[in-house]
Amino acid sequence: MTANLRERGQYEEVNDDTTLHIGFDNTDSTRSGCTTHLAFRIISYLVQDKNVQFVDYPLLIRLNPNIPWKTRGNGAVCLRIDSKKPETTIDHIKDTILAYSDIKNGANPGLAVLRNSRIPEGVKHFSYAALYKVLNIHEASKLAEKEGISYFRYGNGHGLIGALAAVGCLLEGDHTFESISYRNENKLGTLRQLDRQTVMKMNVLTFPRTFNNVDPQRKRILISPRGPDPVFCGIRGEDPSIVIKSLLLVNPSEKLDGYAVFRTNQGTNMHLQNTLKLSEVVPYMAGRTRGIVCRSPKVIQGGHVLFEVCDAAGDSYPVAVYEPTGLGVIASRLMSGDLIEIGYGVRPRDETHASILNVEFVSILSLKSIVLLINPVCKKCEKRMKSEGRGKGFQCERCKFKTFDKCNVTQPRNLMPGIYLPVVRSHRHLTKPIQRFGQEKYQPYLPGRQSPLHCSWHSDAKGLEDLLRNQNMNVAGG
Repeated sequence: MTANLRERGQYEEVNDDTTLHIGFDNTDSTRSGCTTHLAFRIISYLVQDKNVQFVDYPLLIRLNPNIPWKTRGNGAVCLRIDSKKPETTIDHIKDTILAYSDIKNGANPGLAVLRNSRIPEGVKHFSYAALYKVLNIHEASKLAEKEGISYFRYGNGHGLIGALAAVGCLLEGDHTFESISYRNENKLGTLRQLDRQTVMKMNVLTFPRTFNNVDPQRKRILISPRGPDPVFCGIRGEDPSIVIKSLLLVNPSEKLDGYAVFRTNQGTNMHLQNTLKLSEVVPYMAGRTRGIVCRSPKVIQGGHVLFEVCDAAGDSYPVAVYEPTGLGVIASRLMSGDLIEIGYGVRPRDETHASILNVEFVSILSLKSIVLLINPVCKKCEKRMKSEGRGKGFQCERCKFKTFDKCNVTQPRNLMPGIYLPVVRSHRHLTKPIQRFGQEKYQPYLPGRQSPLHCSWHSDAKGLEDLLRNQNMNVAGG
């Protein structure tokens, strides 16, 4: 564990403002734990503290999904609050993170605390970069010290990167919400009790205001994880009311610890906002590029499709579309000369493969026409004319009309311009579902002022039981 800023005599020099921006990350391991669950523990304490007021929903920020050492969804959390006793609040959060992070199994938590109502521009830029690049601890700690941000690191400290990025991500534009409910500790590792038909019904009733609830092809529930982590289910949607309502419609029979609503960048494609030149891409980066297909697709064993794309600068890069995404059929119909835009993550070179762009979406902008020259049709008889031999033209067998001109015919491509996404079961947390295109939020979001917190954005076990009871009584009463 590194020395914290307060111990080094720098903590008191931070702007003495009651507004706290508290970011933390990497509190879980591949074996157990969940950063949002730790946030739920902290939130459950803070909402009872009369000295604390939330000025925004808890933020769940999904960072670059291509980072190889991430645990699951590479999500960091930021809590934005006003505290009349900031020292006490910070100490409690530090103690909770240390007590509940799965450090013994490889978690490397980081905590960043900014005491100021304004977010420094440098922290905002760092946050944006963390969505698509690989950053390092040295960059994070140097920036934190420059901006007077208190930070704490445990293990190798990798969590500081996500913690600082969460502080800098204001989600001022497009964003969504997720209600995440949590299990009792004695239920961890057991089968979650979710009724498929009830979830299917919820999905129909709340469409298009919620998304990625079920896999329509395989009829599989997508709102619930299958591992031993403490999440019971997470429902994503456009506003707090609909994700809370959806949780109640699911009507879990299992007694839960409660839930919290997070404001998040999930379903926004935020990691693919950066337009990259192919000469700029490096391993594990995420981005998008517009270019021409310069090597026709080849379908390889397993149904994966490989081709090559060239950008405006003339640089080229190999591209892979993997069978599980469901995009293979579309990719296999592309041909040299087609103008496309792709979103991707960069897979590094290894002993057997060159670096390659792993496709997350394909947008077909224009298709190259395939023009065939064929025998002409007789204008009088409307019959296809026969060739008289090389250089001798064509003649109608019926009326003997002759011509030397072939016809140009454009061959159908069996492909249309448009955006093509992976099947729902292959979506990443950040993948924007098709129903959200054209529904993005562009108005500035002013937490706690223009958009006050929904009154039931957080609930403990008893509060959730009461909400479910009232929901069931309303249903029973018609």
